[in-house]
Amino acid sequence: MKIRQTEIFRFSIPMEPFTIATGTMHFAQNVLIKVHADNGLYGLGECSAFPMIVGETQDTCLVLAKDFASIWKGKDASDIEARMKELNDYCAHNTTIKSAFDMALYDLAAKAAEKPLYQYLGGQKRTVETDITIGIGTPGVMAETATKYKESGATILKVKLGKKVEEDIERVRRIREAAGADITLRLDANQGWTYDEAVRAFDAMQEYNIQFCEQPMRTYNDERLPALCNRSPVKIMADESCYTHYDAKRLVQAGACHYLNIKLAKAGGISEARKIGQVVAAAGMSCMMGGMLESRLALTAKLHLVYAAPAIHFFDMDTCMIGHLEDPVTGGVTYNGYFLQMEDAPGIGADVDHGFLKKCESFII
Repeated sequence: MKIRQTEIFRFSIPMEPFTIATGTMHFAQNVLIKVHADNGLYGLGECSAFPMIVGETQDTCLVLAKDFASIWKGKDASDIEARMKELNDYCAHNTTIKSAFDMALYDLAAKAAEKPLYQYLGGQKRTVETDITIGIGTPGVMAETATKYKESGATILKVKLGKKVEEDIERVRRIREAAGADITLRLDANQGWTYDEAVRAFDAMQEYNIQFCEQPMRTYNDERLPALCNRSPVKIMADESCYTHYDAKRLVQAGACHYLNIKLAKAGGISEARKIGQVVAAAGMSCMMGGMLESRLALTAKLHLVYAAPAIHFFDMDTCMIGHLEDPVTGGVTYNGYFLQMEDAPGIGADVDHGFLKKCESFII
């Protein structure tokens, strides 16, 4: 199964402004990859650039996508390990755009095997309920949002924090008061606190029954994570500190976190994400399936991965529920309230509306 050509699309999706500790996004800066094989099949991959987290923009992804497509032209699409090694040998990092190419090959491989991707990966379906994210705002506005989500049927809220710590404490207090005791609360500081601020926050927030907090400190403070993890009354999940399975091993061995967050844009795709899941499973720990601002195409791929990775126990898969103003995807995952489901179809089982793609800037390599 040789790669004949690759189509590359500037896959921008308009959205309501979404604010986290490190910045505000006004549209999803996505890139779509369509890898055509000589057997008539094609594989789709999508990535979502989040420059303030991963350091890649939509434009940097597009530039490298052209190089990657040239490297792969005429090569065997079924040898995913070899193809990804070529990309990693060509340039370090840039995991966001690599994840789209990785995803496209898995879509192709599962289609060639005439299996849904999760079956190709050896998984099986299970119940998946996502949280819903509350972006940073005033305590009052965030409490109102929590009430709205609860009334819509949400049972798990993920609260973005990482600004002034006393204001963050007030945000959580108001949200717990508004949502009630039966709602699960997760926090995400997006590296916004210092060690001392994290200690202050967790000591104050323990009375609000927090499930865990993602990435309280900057990654350059990773050496202080074990001490914080040991001291904190709130469990800690590593996110930006964990890109690869080597990072996962380092964090696990150091006792630096209770949980880890897997994102395809950090890991560089399904291949590395599965390795992280295996490290977590071997340690008897749990991880979460997270994401950036992907459409339902990549979201569907992530659900396939969840079905094939038993260590993924937490689901932050609300990416299409928090402000996308257009849905260009056909087939794939659907939401039943806050539960994710999909029909069985070969490969990822999702495609993109051709009318939408005609409006996108594109390149063929």
